[in-house]
Order: sequence, then C-alpha cells, then structure tokens
Amino acid sequence: MAKSAARPILPYYLIAALCLAAALIAGWTPLAGRIDNYHYDWTLRLYPPPEPALESAILEIDDLTLLRYGGARNLRRTLALALDRLAPAKPRAVAIDLILAEESDADQDHALSAAMSRTPNLILSSDLIANAGQWEEPYTLFRPFAKAVGHVHADPDRYDGISREVQLEKAAHRLRRWALALEAFRLARGAPDIIESASDLRIGGLVIPVPRRGNRGRPMFIRYRGHPIPRVSVRQLIEDPATARRLSGKVVFVGVTSQSQARDRLMTPVSTITPMPGVEIHAHIYETIAQREFLWPAGNVSIVLACLMLAMVTATVFAFLTGWQAYGVGAIQILWAHALPHLLFQSGIIFPLLAPAASAWLSVICCAAWQYSLTRKQLSKSEADRSRYQQAIHFVSHEMRSPLTAIQGSSELMSRYNLSDEKRKQIAQMINSESKRLARMIQAFLDVERLGEGQMELKREPFSARDVVIVCLERARPLAVKKRIRLEAGELSADELLGDRELMEYAVYNLLTNAVKYSPPETQVLVTMRRLGERLHLAVRDQGIGMDEKELTRIGTKFYRTTAAEKSGEVGTGIGLSIVNQIVERHGGRIEVASAPGSGSCFTIIVPLHAAKPAAEVKG
Repeated sequence: MAKSAARPILPYYLIAALCLAAALIAGWTPLAGRIDNYHYDWTLRLYPPPEPALESAILEIDDLTLLRYGGARNLRRTLALALDRLAPAKPRAVAIDLILAEESDADQDHALSAAMSRTPNLILSSDLIANAGQWEEPYTLFRPFAKAVGHVHADPDRYDGISREVQLEKAAHRLRRWALALEAFRLARGAPDIIESASDLRIGGLVIPVPRRGNRGRPMFIRYRGHPIPRVSVRQLIEDPATARRLSGKVVFVGVTSQSQARDRLMTPVSTITPMPGVEIHAHIYETIAQREFLWPAGNVSIVLACLMLAMVTATVFAFLTGWQAYGVGAIQILWAHALPHLLFQSGIIFPLLAPAASAWLSVICCAAWQYSLTRKQLSKSEADRSRYQQAIHFVSHEMRSPLTAIQGSSELMSRYNLSDEKRKQIAQMINSESKRLARMIQAFLDVERLGEGQMELKREPFSARDVVIVCLERARPLAVKKRIRLEAGELSADELLGDRELMEYAVYNLLTNAVKYSPPETQVLVTMRRLGERLHLAVRDQGIGMDEKELTRIGTKFYRTTAAEKSGEVGTGIGLSIVNQIVERHGGRIEVASAPGSGSCFTIIVPLHAAKPAAEVKG
C-alpha cells in the first residue's frame, strides 16, 4: 500500500528514445535511401544554382549531323572537320567524349590525328570495360596529341539508375584516371598537377572537398543547372565557321547527342522524360567544379544528433506542457524536421529527410498518445473519486441524521414534558452518546484530510505494541461475539514502538473491525505479532470475502470500497483504511495485503521498533 514517488516525465523520454531508435533504423534502410534520393532530386530542382557566365559549351554530334555527313561510319572524318573549324576560336580546352580505342579507316584516322595535333589542351576519353576491370584506352595514333586522358565511367544509383554523383577518381588494373571534366578543368586553369590528400583535391587555388571513400574513389555530387549548357551542332560549325565564335574561350565538350547513336544517355535529377546525354553530364560536372558549387553529405554523427535533439525536445515538451500548447510545439518540431534539409541544402549540405522526419513524427505521435492516455486515465480516476466522494457524503449525511434526529427528539421531549429525574438522566445520556457518535464521524473526515496534508502532529513517545493489540481485541470482541466470530491472538511480541499510541490503536482497531464486518459467522479472526530484524510485523488475518488483484491495487484509496464490500450490506465510507495507511506511513512503516476472493485477507502492519528488547513471547 505504500506508494513510491512517481516520475511522470521519465516515460516520455523512454518513449522518445524508442522512437529515435526506430527512426534511425528506418533511416538506414534501402527504402529510406530511395526516399532521400527523391527528396534530394526535388530539392535540387527547387534550388537551382545561380546562372553566372558559364565556362563550358557542348559541340554536339546530333541526328542532323550524322544524317548529313555519312552517319556513324564516317564519324571520325566528321570529327576531324569539326576540330579544324574549332581551332581558330582558341577554346581553353577540348574534351572529346568519344571512345576512340580502335583502328578505323586509315584516311579517317590520319585526318583526325592531324586535326588533334592542331587542337589546344585536348583531353581524350577512356572507359572501363564491363566485367573486365580494364581500361579501354585511346588508339595509339591519337594518344600522343592528348594533354590528358580522363575517364567517362558513369556511376548511376544502383536502385533507380539516376546519375547524381561522379567518381572524380577511378582506378582499375593498376591504372588510375581522373574524371574527364576534372582533367579539362586542370588544363583550362593551367595547373600542372592535381594535388591530393585524404580529404580533398587541389587544383591551383581551388580546393575540391571530396574525401576518398574506399572503393568508391572520390564521389562528388553533380550540381545540375536549371538551364541547359549552351550547344553548337557540328553541322552548324562545319557549314558556318563563324559559329565558332560562340565557343571562343570556352571549355568545349564534344560528344554524341543523337537519339539513335548516344549510348551513354542517363536519367538525372533534372531530367523529365528524355535521358541526358553523357557529354552534357560532363559539362555539368565541369561547371560544378568551375563555379565551386559543391555539395557534400552530412555526416552520420550530425544526423544522429539532429534526430536525438528532435526526439528529446519533443519528450521535454510533452513532459512539461499539455493540450494545445504541447501539440502546437510538436507541430513546429515536425515542420522544423522537414525544413532542416532545405535550410542546409542552401548551405551546400545534403541532409536526409526520412530519419529526422521519422524521429519528429514518431516522437510527437507517441508522446501525444501517451499524454492523452494519461489524461484519460487521470480523468477516469478523478471521476471515480468524485463519485465515491459523493457516495460517501451521501452515506455520512444519512448516518448523521440518526444522531441528529435522536438529539433533536430527546431535547424536544425534555422541553415539552415534565419528566422524572430518572427519565431526564436517561435522555441526557442518550444525547451525550449520540453527540459523541456524531463527533467521531466528523473527526474521521477531518483526520483523513489532516493526515493526508501532513497537518496532524504525531506524539513521539514509546509504547507497548502488545498492549495496543490487547486493548483493541477487547474493544472489538463484542462485535465479534454478536456475529459468532472467534477473535483470537497468536504470539504477541513484547517490543516497543515510538509514536502516537492513540493513532496506532485506531489503526489496529480499524483492521480488526473490518475483519469482523466482512467475515461470515462461525469463522476466525487471528492477530499475530512478531519481530523481524529491526521491524515489527503485526498481522490481522480473517476468513472473509477477500479481494482480487485489481482491487488490491486500489485498497487504501480514499472512499474506495470493493464490489464485494458494497454488496455485503455492511455500512462503510471507505475512509478507514485510508486513515490506517496514512497513520502507518507517518510512523515510518507500510502495510502489506495478501488476499484472494473467497479466501479471506491478511493485513500486515510493518513498522520500525523503538528499541531492542528481549523478544519475550506471551499468549494472548
């Protein structure tokens, strides 16, 4: 019956911790990765980079060019013509996104090699042979004219095939290649080498924040632009040499954009229906580097800390706020969790959506549900307490009418009639008895309130526990005899207690009278008392109606009566046990109850002893 101090805020933090764990686990699943990728794509389109003067342009081999100049079989001759028309424009660098690895028609190869020799800062392409782990390198006739060779290996997402990143570094068969766009940037800046460290790459005065990530090389997110990179068709350039002015001073990416011939078309975050040709992707990579519009993913530690903060703040809100205040702050938490990736993206940080959003949603929903359940439980308890209180008031009011009626009637008899002295004495005794009975009822209500609020001061004096039991047994014996119940005492310890003897007598007497009231005739009520260590155990055991486990949890609650007690026909207020419990607690003890329906109950008062004395046992 002794209750420990509750910590109502702790469950909120436990719930938030469970929600945090669930959110983090969900945030690292493949499904979460796809959701975060789609959110990244949408954010990339929502916040396009500014449109400064672009440094790159595309010289495209489109369908009309192939149709006009002999198709794919005459591609090298067409490319040679384009390079010759481009050279006078003095581009800063020319990157050819074509795998020129094999020998072809001799005339075309010599024409192309001659054009390459006149092209400044030429970069040729190499690619990994699928499932072979080897590079497909430029044809030996062309290789001497290239200032650099860059890889054009695509690295689309394995789940949805969308190209979001490029591996700036790719190694295979003991040969490492930098990305085509990265080599183009190096040559355009006139940098002799790319200086690398574990955390970044340096080209001239530019630092590219791309740490090496094991087998993934150095992945860099591509900042696709909202508008297409400027294009010039090879056909236009050949037929109108003045078109070359549009490519003057640019880094030119040459490649196939034909719908039928381009084999490296990929979907990108800014693609709608038509995939983007590889040559355009390389141009976007170049502009990402040139405009220094780098994006880098948030670290796992920062993600966990953000989710932790969301969960713990939510727990704190619902632990200390209620109602619409808590729900309003919870809604702000959810909005903040959704806004966080957008705010960080504008600073160049890619932050996942699902983990923080799940942390906020789960924490708010679960903490709100817990608070609602507690509120409903407290409301139900308050309603039940109010109902019991009203019933108790109704009962007490009814009980008070009896002594009041007796007092009123007796006083009227004395005032109206000339009664004998003997009769007057009898009536006066009855008035006195009923007045005391009424005073005891009122005192019981006052005592339970004063004890509960700690306003009743207890005496602190030693007294014999055995004497208390003997006195209470004698007071309760007439009631037991009337119901033909055997009231017996077992072994009674001779130890002393320190406290208020009158209140302790009240507690023991209440337990005895309850045992008698709720026991059938021809049964037994047994009182035992024994010392265990430095505590005294005083037990009152009956063979009455008993209680189930649910009723045991509420026994001692003010105005509470069990269903069986209410059906027994015995009058009561449900106050007595509440007073007993508070008396025992004020003496530094507790009450333990063991009971089962139909098997009786055992109430045990456990209180500390005043002083150790020889445990002389007597038979009561």
